[in-house]
Amino acid sequence: MSERVSDTKSMIAGMSPELVAGAFDFCTLPFGDARLDGLIPQAHAVCQEAEGVSLILPLEVMAAQSLPQTAPMAQITLNVYSSLEGVGLTAAVAMALAEAGIACNMVAGFHHDHAFVPLARADDALAILVALAGR
Repeated sequence: MSERVSDTKSMIAGMSPELVAGAFDFCTLPFGDARLDGLIPQAHAVCQEAEGVSLILPLEVMAAQSLPQTAPMAQITLNVYSSLEGVGLTAAVAMALAEAGIACNMVAGFHHDHAFVPLARADDALAILVALAGR
């Protein structure tokens, strides 16, 4: 793995956005819910909040658990090894998508950032992010 990028322009130019296969949605379960142990390994992201545990799960997993689906999302991985202290990547991505009226939920992992966008706008969002990287 190459060195982490922290310069705003380098992070944006270094993006190679890629649509992840599948469809996802956000859900929340209360602390202590017996399903958590089985769902956490299947989650694309987990966040503990005061209200419970939020998970981003594949739609088929949610359906199998009878969890309500509210906003089917696509995942776009930015594929730039950005520094956790880098400034501006999230803002640039969110702003570019916002200008097109596309909702964006950003999730940062250790290695990459991921944008969750409405499933119906996934292709549009991907095209916008590819264009942003090419500017």
